[in-house]
Amino acid sequence: MKRITLILVFGLFVRPSALFGQLEMIDEAPSNPNNEPAEVFPVPSERQMKWQETEFYAFFHYGMNTYTGLEWGNGDENVNRFAPTRLPDPEQWLRLCKKAEMKGGIAVVKHHDGFCLWPTETTDHHCQNSSNAYAKQTNIPEAFVRAAKKLDMKYGFYISPWDRNSAYYGTDEYVTKVFLKQCFELSQYGTDQFEMWFDGANGGSGYYGGAYENRSIDESYYYDIPNLRDSVHKVCPDIILWGVGGEARWCGTESGYTNETTWSMGSGLSGSETAWQWKPSESDAKATSGGWFWHDGETTKNSETLFDMYLKTVGRNATLILNFPPDMSGRLTDADSVQLCDLGEKLRTRFGTDLAKTATVTANVTRSGGNYAASNLIDGDKNTYWATNDGQKAATITLTWNQPQNVHYVTLQEYIRKGQRVKGFTIETTADGTTWTQRASNIQTTTIGYKRIIPLNGSTSNSYDNGFNVKGIRIKITDSRACPLLHTVSVY
Repeated sequence: MKRITLILVFGLFVRPSALFGQLEMIDEAPSNPNNEPAEVFPVPSERQMKWQETEFYAFFHYGMNTYTGLEWGNGDENVNRFAPTRLPDPEQWLRLCKKAEMKGGIAVVKHHDGFCLWPTETTDHHCQNSSNAYAKQTNIPEAFVRAAKKLDMKYGFYISPWDRNSAYYGTDEYVTKVFLKQCFELSQYGTDQFEMWFDGANGGSGYYGGAYENRSIDESYYYDIPNLRDSVHKVCPDIILWGVGGEARWCGTESGYTNETTWSMGSGLSGSETAWQWKPSESDAKATSGGWFWHDGETTKNSETLFDMYLKTVGRNATLILNFPPDMSGRLTDADSVQLCDLGEKLRTRFGTDLAKTATVTANVTRSGGNYAASNLIDGDKNTYWATNDGQKAATITLTWNQPQNVHYVTLQEYIRKGQRVKGFTIETTADGTTWTQRASNIQTTTIGYKRIIPLNGSTSNSYDNGFNVKGIRIKITDSRACPLLHTVSVY
């Protein structure tokens, strides 16, 4: 931008040329001395970045349904049905999930039945009104936050927008008298929450204060989400309002997978390269054979199955929220404990040693004018990255070792602060440094995004086999929306 300087003389603005016979031109054009790549929109907000970096966290479905055996309570359950056999222990939940390398958890504190697991001012339908002695001492949000802070884990809450107990639901008064107040109450338990989870089930049959009828709403405006989002963010700046909040999306399944091609924009399993809003994908999945809540006789899925889910979600540019439901004692079962510990051991064993850090890394193309060297890919710093020059949408990155390395996985991470870019890539290995063989050719090596984990044998269900003995790995980026930016390449 060029600025014309005006000088005040006797209360008048006079052009400099009138005083000095020439016009002074000052160059204020924005400079880019480091040749920093331009953003490719859309891009994530800071809270969305922090949420994505959480990667893997737990869901804890616990409440009235735990004691009635239902999945969706009708809302007319007597509060005395909530009868823990011991004082519920959220610290035990989180401690076990931390052993599985999870970084946080979300506690269900109000499901569709409207029963609240804290002493809310919005309804009498809450845990401390039960006649059970342990229930009277229960405040899940308070205990959950205390445990998360003790264990240095992230935390958040699931609160159902649909309330089958409230007489106000479906009326103009519900949102202001009940829902928004409940969200605000929960935000007061901790200002550093990372996610508030809103289920997509909204409206239908229910108790509704004794009316026993069907009530329908239009969720696109009924819950006043813009006001809710702004209000909650003022108190808890890092919260992602999942679901109706519009800041993260459901991948479209509850089976622990998303598509191999996954954009952080759009909707559903794959998202869309051309969508205008950054809305990354979360996969919610059950770790047990039953429903979301605990049911007598159910079993826990084995750790290899859970590891497969991890590869199909976190390894495909999504986050994974894995449900472990506490039982009637308010604790996770012994079977849960065994599989969580086994899963953690698998993750630490299989992803514990990054062989890329001992490799020599080169790239056939490197961006000029700043620090965009290939060595940034293995420096362990998420804020440095390798890049190509503008217009160069293809490139090859090569990692080599003097001695053969036994490898199973390659992990790629884009510098998504400037947008998701890569549209296609391949991975090759060499055992002798001369002959190259493409690996995982049966996998759609298209998008990368925040994180992509490629099992070199092409299988997520049997990924940890004998591996490949290699002296080199070659990553060929074949297409990109703009010059590709990668901040990390890891080899395991």
